[in-house]
Amino acid sequence: MIILYILLLLVSFYILAIVCERYFVQSLQIIGNKLRLSDDVVGATLMAAGSSAPELFTSLIATFTIGAEDIGAGTIVGSAIFNILIIIGASAYVATAKLKWQPVIRDLLVYILAIGLLFFTFRDGRVTLTEVSLYLGLYAAYIILLSQWKRITGSDKASNSLTDISDQVENIEHDLEKNKVGWRFTLYVIDNIVDKFFPDLNKRPQLYGITFAISIVIIIALSWILVESAVGVAHILSIPQAIIALTILAAGTSIPDLISSIVVARQGKSDMAISNATGSNIFDILFGLGLPWAIFTLVHGESLVVATENINSSVILLLASAIAIIAILIIARFKIGKKIGVSLMAVYLGYVLYTIYLI
Repeated sequence: MIILYILLLLVSFYILAIVCERYFVQSLQIIGNKLRLSDDVVGATLMAAGSSAPELFTSLIATFTIGAEDIGAGTIVGSAIFNILIIIGASAYVATAKLKWQPVIRDLLVYILAIGLLFFTFRDGRVTLTEVSLYLGLYAAYIILLSQWKRITGSDKASNSLTDISDQVENIEHDLEKNKVGWRFTLYVIDNIVDKFFPDLNKRPQLYGITFAISIVIIIALSWILVESAVGVAHILSIPQAIIALTILAAGTSIPDLISSIVVARQGKSDMAISNATGSNIFDILFGLGLPWAIFTLVHGESLVVATENINSSVILLLASAIAIIAILIIARFKIGKKIGVSLMAVYLGYVLYTIYLI
């Protein structure tokens, strides 16, 4: 049975990556254009929702699944650790670069505030509507900050947005389409089956609403499969569900972001790669947890109880990593390279080994 669960996890991860990066994000880009939103607001909201949809919907499904509430929080926290250590670490390893310090510090400081909210919430393991309001309020403030960033800094471009990253991913996928020889036959078949469900927005952009709706349905279904498979693996192996969420689910849902960040870093756009990691983390914590928790507290009229004993140490690592990265960047004068990259990835390896040790 465990083999079936693992296969379901792997296939779900792959289909989620295809649906989110190729179809969901594209429909969101069109929606952003229709609403005439600025690039940075689109990046912080619609594009962040697109790239972080697996984490968001896994959190949403887990929150309303009896006995799996800690999987949602565990996936978000674990994904944040993966993003801050592996994505930034890998981006630094593949390309030495001088970062623009203003947007990096901006995002990291907001990120630290978000982690502070996690500490505040996890102090008693109960999520209240007041606490949830702080999550969504801080995210709204972050969006406003981004929308006014040009005016505040006087720069020509506020920051690298996730819209740009999405464009890079589309180019990568186009290259892969031209060279399917390297793909496994199974993945090729899955890829083509998924294609049949969606209209071609490049030829018929007016069908973006249909693409958006189909994407949501598929993402919700796959998120449910991920949660149920994670619960199944945890029960069979007799390990805490939060451990599975902090490691396997977290890494699996973050793979698309890792690939896109490495590619743009190699193209000399390390700022964009860092923005991808920190921006995704801000979205995941403030909105990916805030929205499901808000819906739960409003629907049930009571606090949500989250088992945090297996998550608290990971939240501490999140805070320590963010502070350490700020210190390292200041000391290195915002120049990143292989040494910093290896150090960050080594910390993540240590974290995984420590998590396994706790089982």
